[in-house]
Amino acid sequence: MLNKIILMGRLTKDPELRHTQNDIPVASFSLAVDRNYVKDGKRETDFIDIVAWQRRAEFVSKYFQKGQLVCVEGSLQRRTWTDANDQTRYAYEVIVDSAHFAGYNKAEEFDPFAAEAA
Repeated sequence: MLNKIILMGRLTKDPELRHTQNDIPVASFSLAVDRNYVKDGKRETDFIDIVAWQRRAEFVSKYFQKGQLVCVEGSLQRRTWTDANDQTRYAYEVIVDSAHFAGYNKAEEFDPFAAEAA
């Protein structure tokens, strides 16, 4: 069986770093990922919940920020719980195996010749 996901998208907000009761770091964030097709002249976007644990959690919380283009490799996980009305609820999230910088922040202006001019 295979459970492998590779996503490239922009962070919708800065990662949120927490620690479990056993002091294990866990970071949560969301990626905005454009679909590969255009519908009614526009690309649709999916917002995917991502969770990183331990060293990966510390890395993403330190270096990733809102708007940044990143690539995440991981696996899909489904969490199940029962709400206050006894309804079973589900949440799907990607558990990070590796995370990489994939480009420049949209807000930053990148000039590849700036280093040569200096």
